[in-house]
Amino acid sequence: MPSPRFLTALPVFDEVQYVNEVLDLVKQYSDEILVVDDGSTDGTTEQLQRRDDVRIVTHTENQGYGAALRTAFEYAKEHDFEIIVTIDCDGQHEPQRIPEFVAACTKSVDIVSGSRYLTQFPDDTPPPEQRRKINQTVSTELSRRLNIKLTDAFCGFKAYRTASLDKLTPTENGYAMPLELWVQAAQANLNIIELPVPLIYLDEARSFGGVLDDAATRLEYYHLVLDRSIAKCEMFA
Repeated sequence: MPSPRFLTALPVFDEVQYVNEVLDLVKQYSDEILVVDDGSTDGTTEQLQRRDDVRIVTHTENQGYGAALRTAFEYAKEHDFEIIVTIDCDGQHEPQRIPEFVAACTKSVDIVSGSRYLTQFPDDTPPPEQRRKINQTVSTELSRRLNIKLTDAFCGFKAYRTASLDKLTPTENGYAMPLELWVQAAQANLNIIELPVPLIYLDEARSFGGVLDDAATRLEYYHLVLDRSIAKCEMFA
């Protein structure tokens, strides 16, 4: 059986420190790479323009993590990729795991999601405590309210069957877009599995941007998006 045609997509915003190193690693495991440059202003755009081995879509202004993922999803569908793998560009994911995610994304599995909490790896570097607590709180709430089993709500390392993306219509532009996605995936009865990935935090002071750097404000934002997404799905149930 031939291997599925897959695209590895990286949402990128101001990653000049990591972008070339990460892309060089991803190239070892993926022939087709898309970078969604979400309005970078730190030199990332110029670095990308020097490469001829990746596909690039550029947002002229920063629109947000969720918006960058939506652009990647649409690109994968328009260019007839069977699977899209998403991986962050901050050095916190291991590209050598890409083939494992692709292999797990079979016709009976719609979404393969990385989890940093399924297995403990020898070189794990735990996140700041407040980030871990927020992730744990939201993951537990998602599992309870959506009746799905999820241990890591926010891991950006995922594989999606492109055909299944037609059942998802996320609109959230920011970091809470995955919560909207989980709600819609649960409503559509998509088959979701998790694969363990290491905990790698290279920059504990990494900013979410603006008021979201405050943990209480960030959790409130997550709950707002989750409640709104559930209410919207119930309206059309």
